[in-house]
Amino acid sequence: MIVFVTVAAGADRLAPYHYDAQLLSDRLKPPAWTPGGSWAHPLGSDQLGRDILSRILYGARVSLAVGLLSVTVGCAAGTTLGLVAGYAGGAIDAVVSRAADAQLSFPYLLLAVALMALGGRGLFNLILVLSLGSWVVYARTVRAAVMSLKTAEFIEAARAVGAPTWRIMIRHILPNTMAPLTVISSFQFAQMLLSEASLSFLGLGVQPPAPSWGEMLGSGRSYLTSAWWLATLPGLSIALVVLGANLVGDGLRDVFDPRVVAD
Repeated sequence: MIVFVTVAAGADRLAPYHYDAQLLSDRLKPPAWTPGGSWAHPLGSDQLGRDILSRILYGARVSLAVGLLSVTVGCAAGTTLGLVAGYAGGAIDAVVSRAADAQLSFPYLLLAVALMALGGRGLFNLILVLSLGSWVVYARTVRAAVMSLKTAEFIEAARAVGAPTWRIMIRHILPNTMAPLTVISSFQFAQMLLSEASLSFLGLGVQPPAPSWGEMLGSGRSYLTSAWWLATLPGLSIALVVLGANLVGDGLRDVFDPRVVAD
């Protein structure tokens, strides 16, 4: 994960070409280690003569940024709704819970495709749609934590001294939810990356010429038999980042799990 984040941040310096630099005389060049390849394009070139290595490096920036922003927006929205619903209870809790249940009743990818088709393509809409898919898990996790914490002695003590509701939620309850939220965010980041890749693959996410790994997969699907590197290499990048995010999530879960720490 650290390697990919570093690569994304330094894409301008590390990439040998601009992501949209086209040289038709070099179109569909294979990777350098295969017959017919050239070290001018270490990972080959695409159907427009664009360097695959450069597009993967720039694509890392786009894909990781979309994943991170989607998780951030989804976490902020879900945490806020979970805090309010869990602490207030009653009608507010019922509305938030029913909204979460209603969304979970629809296949997320189908819902995302419909929303992107209705709302239009583009990074802003893509991040909003992806965030819509992640708020539920945050809201339900925080709500469950609030329900168990709001009757705790230290919360009762805060009420007794006249602490306002917003202060109790932010200063006393929210910090006690940070451990599970951190673990969930790691797994959700991997999920958002896959969702972005799926939507971009379908032509509803990041639009050409801006590179994302999902967009590269989509544009390379017509060349799977004749130019395997167009789709295989960005697909491998997605797999490695998703694996890394899941491993980070597993590690964080072990760190925050008191049973593991005790052992």
